[in-house]
Amino acid sequence: MSSAPPHPTRRTVLAAALAASLTVGLTAPPALARQTTHPFQNPALPLQARVDDLLGRLTLDEKIAMLHQYQPGIPRLGIKPFKTGTEALHGIAWSTDRNANGAVRTAQGTVFPQSVGLGSTWNPALLEQVGTVVGTEARGYNAVDSDVWGLQLWAPVVNLLRDPRWGRNEEGYSEDALLTGMLSTAYGHGIQGDHSQYLRAAPVLKHYMANNNEIRRDTTSSNLPPRVKHEYDEPAFKAAISADAATGVMSAYNLVNGRPMTAHFDHNDVVRKWTDKTLFNVTDAGGPNNLTGSQKYYATQAEASAAIIKAGLDSFTVDDTNSAKTIAAVKQALEQKLLTEADIDRAVGHILAIRTRLGEFDPDGGPYGRITKDVINAPAHRALARRAAVEGTVLLKNDGALPLDAAKTGKVAVVGPLSQTLYTDWYSGGLPYKVTPLDGIRARLGGKGTVTGTEGVDRIALKDVASGKYVVAGADADGDALKAAGDEAGPTAQFDVFDWGQGVVTLRSVANGKTVGRYNWGSTVVNDQEQPNGWFVQQMFTLEDAGDGRVLLRYAGYEKAYDWADPATTYLKVGDGGVLELARKENASTFAKEVISSGVDSAVNAVRGADAAVVVVGSMPFINGREDHDRTTMALAEGQSELIRAVREANPNTVVIVENSYPTTLNWEQENVPAILWTSHAGAETGNALAAVLFGDADPSGRLPQTWYRSEDDLPSILDYDIIKRDRTYLYYKGTPLYPFGHGLSYATFEYGRPVVSDRSVSGRDTVTVSVDVTNTGKVAGQEVVQLYTRQRTSRNKQPLRQLRAFRKISLGPGQKTTVRLTFKAADLAHWDVTRNKWVVESAVHDLMVGASSADIRGRAALTVNGEKIPPRDLSRRTRAIDFDDYEGVELVDESKTRGDAVGGSSGDWIKFADAALGNGPRTFTAKVANAGAEGSIQIRIGSPTGRLVGTAKVASTGDVYAYTTTTAALTGATGRQDVYLVFDGDMRISAFSLK
Repeated sequence: MSSAPPHPTRRTVLAAALAASLTVGLTAPPALARQTTHPFQNPALPLQARVDDLLGRLTLDEKIAMLHQYQPGIPRLGIKPFKTGTEALHGIAWSTDRNANGAVRTAQGTVFPQSVGLGSTWNPALLEQVGTVVGTEARGYNAVDSDVWGLQLWAPVVNLLRDPRWGRNEEGYSEDALLTGMLSTAYGHGIQGDHSQYLRAAPVLKHYMANNNEIRRDTTSSNLPPRVKHEYDEPAFKAAISADAATGVMSAYNLVNGRPMTAHFDHNDVVRKWTDKTLFNVTDAGGPNNLTGSQKYYATQAEASAAIIKAGLDSFTVDDTNSAKTIAAVKQALEQKLLTEADIDRAVGHILAIRTRLGEFDPDGGPYGRITKDVINAPAHRALARRAAVEGTVLLKNDGALPLDAAKTGKVAVVGPLSQTLYTDWYSGGLPYKVTPLDGIRARLGGKGTVTGTEGVDRIALKDVASGKYVVAGADADGDALKAAGDEAGPTAQFDVFDWGQGVVTLRSVANGKTVGRYNWGSTVVNDQEQPNGWFVQQMFTLEDAGDGRVLLRYAGYEKAYDWADPATTYLKVGDGGVLELARKENASTFAKEVISSGVDSAVNAVRGADAAVVVVGSMPFINGREDHDRTTMALAEGQSELIRAVREANPNTVVIVENSYPTTLNWEQENVPAILWTSHAGAETGNALAAVLFGDADPSGRLPQTWYRSEDDLPSILDYDIIKRDRTYLYYKGTPLYPFGHGLSYATFEYGRPVVSDRSVSGRDTVTVSVDVTNTGKVAGQEVVQLYTRQRTSRNKQPLRQLRAFRKISLGPGQKTTVRLTFKAADLAHWDVTRNKWVVESAVHDLMVGASSADIRGRAALTVNGEKIPPRDLSRRTRAIDFDDYEGVELVDESKTRGDAVGGSSGDWIKFADAALGNGPRTFTAKVANAGAEGSIQIRIGSPTGRLVGTAKVASTGDVYAYTTTTAALTGATGRQDVYLVFDGDMRISAFSLK
C-alpha cells in the first residue's frame, strides 16, 4: 500500500533509477574554475551583497541593456550573455536562437504529457519528479549552448481552465485553484531543486492574469469583480509564489478591468507581497509594443516602457533579438523623467538576483553547474514519462469491456486517425522516438495475438477535370510541388484525408508519408511536412463540394482575417506545367475526387470478428485549438464521429480512446460505447501507457481536472469571466455535466466509510482533519483519488455549490483498507467581503463531502465554524463602485492608467449594494464620476433597478474618461435596511460614492 502526500513537498524521494540519472551530469569533471576577482563572484557573501556589488559596477547603459530579453555579455566583468525564456510546459520545448533573429530551436529531450494531462494525474509528488527532470534537462541543454537554452524557464501555466473552449486549454492544469496551485508548486519545486540558495532552473508562472481567451486576446478586457479576482484567479498564482516554488510571473496579453496586464501594478502591489524572495517578472512576447499598438493605451513607447518598469516587470520580451528599440525607449523615458535610475536599478537588481541564484557568477557555476548534456532523455526520464502518461489516462466509462484479457484476446483491431501517429503541440519538444497506440498494443501482446490496424481515413485521388490529369506529389523525403501530371491513380497520386472537423482536413501524400502544405507562403503546395505545424498552420485545406463527385480545393491556412492576407486567393488552380497554385475562386480548377478506399469501410472490415475494437480519435494540436485560436465547438470531428458509430455497429466490443487536449461533447459515445478512455497528447510513451491501461497492467488512476459539459449551450460567452454570477466551473454550475470535475473510474471498486471530523465545531484559526476509511472491495489492485469538498450552507453572499479542499491519491490491493486523512485550515473557508474589502470567515455550518468526484459523494459530515457575521453595509463611508453585490450590463474599467478600478455604465445598466443600513435616511448622494460624452445621470433606487427613486445625480461631461469630478444629489425616502441600486442613464464611469 502506498499513498501520495496531500500536498507537495521539497523532499520528495525519487525512484532510485530517476535519482541515479539526475546525478550523471553532477559527477562529470567540473569546468575550469574562474578566478574570483570581485565580491559578486564570491559565493560566501550574502545574495544581496553580491547583487549590490555587481549593480554598482555596471554603467547605466549596461543596466538598460539588461532589461531586454537578450541581455548582452559584459566581458570586462566576465559576464556572459543571458537570454530569458526557455519553454518548458511539459519538457524542454523550444527556445529562440540569439544569433538567428529569433529563429526557433526545438529540443529533442523527454516529452511528458501535456499540462492538462499532468493535471489529470492529481499527483503533486509525480509533478515534482517531472519538474526535476525538466530542470535537469534544462541544465543539460544549457551546457550545450547557453546562448540558446537559457535557465529561466517559462513554465508552468497556471491560468485556470475556466472555459473548455479556450485554445490554450492544453497548457493549464485544472479549472480549480487548489489543484492548480498544488501541482504548479510541485512542478516549480522540482524545476528549482532542493538547494536553499541556488536554483537548478528558474520557473516563471504564466500568464498573470485572467488570460482565458485567444479571440482578440490583446484587446479584450477580463471583467473581474473583486470576489472573482481574490477567490479564483489570484490563488492559482499565489500558491507557487508564496511557497517559493517560482521565481516570477509573466504578464498576460489581455487587459483586466480595462488596464493592460503588461503595465499592471499588480506585479508590484500584489504578486511581490506573496513572498519575501526576489522575483524576476517578464512581459509576454510583444506585450510592450501592444501598449502603443493594438491597445493604444500609451501615446509613446517611452511612456509604455516607464509604466512597465514601474508596474514591476523587469524584462521586455519584444522585437526578437533586437534590443535597440527597448533601449531607446527606456532612455527616452529617463530623459523625460518618466523613470529614474533608481527604477532601473530596482528592475536590474531583480534580474541579477536570479542570475546569481542560478550560479552564473560563481567560479564553478554553482552546485548545478556540472550537469552536462548526458542527462537529456536518460532512460529513467523515459520511464517517468511513461508513468506520467499512465497516471494521466482517465477511464470515462466502462461497462465491463476493460481491462482486456491478454490471454483471451486473440485478435485486436486498432483503428482511427490517431492510432498510428503521435502529435506534438506548439509547446512540445520534438519526440526522440514514438510509441503509437498501435505500436504499444502490439508490443504488449508480444506476438501472442493478432493485432490489425487501419487509420480509418479515406484515401483519394484528385483528377483535374480540364486536363484529365491526376494530381501527383513528390516521392522523395522532401516531396515536391503538387502538379496535375499523372496518367493514373498510382501511389504518387494518392492522398489520405484526415478530418479535423468543421470542414478542415489535412492531406497526407501516400508517395512519401508527408503532409501537404503551402510552401513557405508561396503560391504552390508541397508534400514535405511530418505533421501540421507552425504558428501559421499552412497544411489545412477544405474540399468544397462542386457537385457530381467534383470538388474545389481550398487552402484554409488563413485562419483569421489578417490584414496582410489575401483570402480571395485561397483556391487552387492548375497553372503552367500542371503545377497547383493559389488563385481566386473564379479561376479555381475543378477536380474529380476518386475514393481509392473508404476509411469507414476499412475500419469496419478490420474490426469485424475481432475480440476487441479499439478506436483512437481526437485532435490535431495545431489545428483544433491552440494559442491564438479558441475552439468554436467541443464536438469531435464529424468524420471521426461517423467512424466510431460504424465501428460500434460492426463490433459490440468497442473501446474508444479520445486523445486530445480538452473536454469533448461525447454524448452519443457515452450512451452507446462500452468503454471510453481519455488521454492528452501524452508524449513519446503514449502507446505504451495506453496499452498498460487497456490490458490492466496499470489501473486508470487519472481524474478529470475540469468539467466536461454536454453542449456549448451550457456555457456563456468565452469573454465572460464572472464565474460566480454566470454559474461557471464545477464550483457554481447547476446543471448535470457529461463528466464532472474529479471524475475517473478504476478497475477496482472502493467502499468509503463514514467520514469522521477531528472537531465538529472550530474557529477560523483551527485546522480541520477529516478521516475516512477506504477499502478496495474489488478483485484487482487499484488507485483512488479521495476528494474532500465543502459547502457553506448559509452566507450573506453566493457561495460555491461545492469546493475542493483536500485530496489524496492512494493505492490499495484487493481487500486492503486504509484510513485517509484529509486536512485543511478553517481559514481556507474564508471568502472576500466586498463590504469591508477583507477576507471573512462567516459563522456558518459547512457540509463536508468526501467522495470519488465532485458529483460522486460517498459520505458527509457537518462542521460548525464560529466566525463572524458580516454587518449591514455602511454606505455613509466612501464605497468603491466596484464593490457591488450584483450588476447588469456594466463594464469594469481602469480608474487611472496606474491604479484603481471603476465601473463604466450605459443607459439601463445598474449596480447593486445589498443590505445597506440607511437608518433614518441619508440626505446626500456624493459620487466621483467621469464622463467623456454628453451629460447623463445616475439614479439612486431602492429595492430593485426599477424600485423607488430616491435621488438623481447629474453627471456633466468631464471631457475624458480619466477626468473625474464630484457630483451630488439630494436624497429623500431612503430609510432602514435596503438594497441600494445605482442605475445609469447615459455613458459614464463611477469610481466611488457615499450616502450621507
